[in-house]
Amino acid sequence: MADSTAPLLIKRYASRRLYNTETSDYVTLDDIPKCIRAGREVQIIDLKSGDDLTRQYLLQIIADHESTGQNVLPINVLTDLVRSYTTEVQSVVPQFLSASFEMLRNGQSKMMDNFPNPMTAMPGFEAMKAQQEAFMKAMTGGWTMDAKMSDKTETRSSGSDGLDDIKKQLADLQDKLSKLGK
Repeated sequence: MADSTAPLLIKRYASRRLYNTETSDYVTLDDIPKCIRAGREVQIIDLKSGDDLTRQYLLQIIADHESTGQNVLPINVLTDLVRSYTTEVQSVVPQFLSASFEMLRNGQSKMMDNFPNPMTAMPGFEAMKAQQEAFMKAMTGGWTMDAKMSDKTETRSSGSDGLDDIKKQLADLQDKLSKLGK
């Protein structure tokens, strides 16, 4: 099994074909963003010269993506990037961009952690969730649920007439299913 924390090494042959060293097969330029979206870092090396071509290929992927009409980079940002290559500001741009994207990633992660599930605001959501838990418990005989989840289900279901009826119906259904299996 390959180390998923190490960058995925892709070798470019003289024929310009790309070779994935982990899977021992050829990949296309479209396969590289899939790896990156899956959380892998990639490193693309020219087999003959040993040059690192990662930056060139990543820029090509971005250019191809932008040319399909799915624009992520606004014109003013692209203009500022071009301008930064011709000024003294060039030295701080990489650090600024890196810090900005790190803040964006952290902000998105925190937002998703704190984002409430819209289903929880739906009337009857808790009852539906309890029904699903009771159904799963009845169908599996409680084997797949851990004790903590089981305790929560029992706490929620106590005093709930509707849930007790559903549990009885599920137990009856389980009995019927077990008889059919014999």
